[in-house]
Amino acid sequence: MTSATTLTVSTANVNGLRAATGKGYVEWLAATKADVVCLQEVRAEAPQLAAHVREPEGWHTLWAPSVAKGRAGVGLLSRTEPQAQRVGFGSAEFDTTGRYAEFDLPGLTVASLYLPSGEVGTPRQDEKERFLEEFLEYLKILRARAAAEGREVLVCGDWNIAHREADLKNWKTNQKNAGFLPEERAWLSRVLDEAGYVDVVRSLHPEATGPYSWWTYRGQAFDNDAGWRIDYHMASPGLATKAVSAVVERAATHAERWSDHAPVTVTFEL
Repeated sequence: MTSATTLTVSTANVNGLRAATGKGYVEWLAATKADVVCLQEVRAEAPQLAAHVREPEGWHTLWAPSVAKGRAGVGLLSRTEPQAQRVGFGSAEFDTTGRYAEFDLPGLTVASLYLPSGEVGTPRQDEKERFLEEFLEYLKILRARAAAEGREVLVCGDWNIAHREADLKNWKTNQKNAGFLPEERAWLSRVLDEAGYVDVVRSLHPEATGPYSWWTYRGQAFDNDAGWRIDYHMASPGLATKAVSAVVERAATHAERWSDHAPVTVTFEL
């Protein structure tokens, strides 16, 4: 993985990287101790990003924009030069939609995922369901391929599903809303049980409420901590056992937020 004895990985939905750049993202990146950063909802093509954002000093980068302008988009930043990189997961429908990208690092494949959010009763939910069906099969392939190559796997990002009641504040009123539908939660259970991944944050905080990673900008959600935990580190079991800390880097105040999500950062002792 890396020559260091620890590996720290952060994932953050930036809610538009150009906007976040002016709100504190650049300062956050400069200060982070992370070895790998996974970004989602970049909403820009690489040439649209300022040079110091597109190619920050000391980082190797991969940008995977969507063909739909101003939507989705994921990014990967690694202090270690990747041995290989890939955009998409072999999907005719989704590989150009800015939803998924991977780096192969020594001993590790790390990926940034932006899963569709969906909206009940609309084509967006149909799209989400198609994505879920295809992506679960790929997650199985990814683990098998990585195991054959002697690699661990870590898929980070905005999964846009709260798995359990402890993963969102107002779960009772959201049971018919996208992100907490029974069938979506059942799919996430299949990621854990059938595909064999481990929800690293939950494994380190099994009894915690949250910790939430997204709060709507509407109302007083952030101040009241009425959030959702939808940003996950999903790891192969061997890597998951090496996780020693998981924190949500929640801004001290509403004014200091540079996204409606907060970075979720996990450290592994290798």
